[in-house]
Amino acid sequence: MTDNSYKTYREEDLIPLSALQHFVYCRRQCALIHIEQVWTENLFTAEGRIMHEKADSNKSESRRDIRIEYSVPLRSLRFGLIGKADVVEFHRQPDGSWLPFPVEYKRGKPKMDDCDKVQLCAQAICLEEMLNVEIPRGALFYGKTRRREDVVFDKRLRIQTQETARKVHELIESGMTPRAEFSRKCKQCSLYDLCMPRVSKKVSNYLLKAVEG
Repeated sequence: MTDNSYKTYREEDLIPLSALQHFVYCRRQCALIHIEQVWTENLFTAEGRIMHEKADSNKSESRRDIRIEYSVPLRSLRFGLIGKADVVEFHRQPDGSWLPFPVEYKRGKPKMDDCDKVQLCAQAICLEEMLNVEIPRGALFYGKTRRREDVVFDKRLRIQTQETARKVHELIESGMTPRAEFSRKCKQCSLYDLCMPRVSKKVSNYLLKAVEG
């Protein structure tokens, strides 16, 4: 479950769940979106938005021992998070109780890093705090592969998620945007033209040498 050593956040200090995914993917991207309030749309974000709009119906379904809720509001005062889950399945247990199973929709394919898993785990942590349950797993559905990837919320992922939440709060509170570090994934980022990672890195290196000069 969660670590009681973490402080309780105020409502006005809650950060979007998506910020954790942005942070793990790229700290500069996270700062540009959540500090500088920069956002633009490209083919990738448009496809992702369409996928989320299909899930964002606020409807519910029942299928035997599974109850499905869409666009479920989430919050954690313990970790300072707020947002929505695309889908939460409630699976009936042998004792008659209902166990939440969060499902997050992504437009592409499984990533090399844990950014999507951290976002999903954060959703589970919110549900655990809200419903006083322990959620062992959830799933990521990728539009490109049209398949689910089950995610186990083990100790390692929980610690990573909790630490990411703390670091995102620190980043936003600092008001500082990290300098660019170009990598292969930059070309798929909707903020590529605004971030200009190649140019920004050259300028930063030039200024650093000038100061040290």
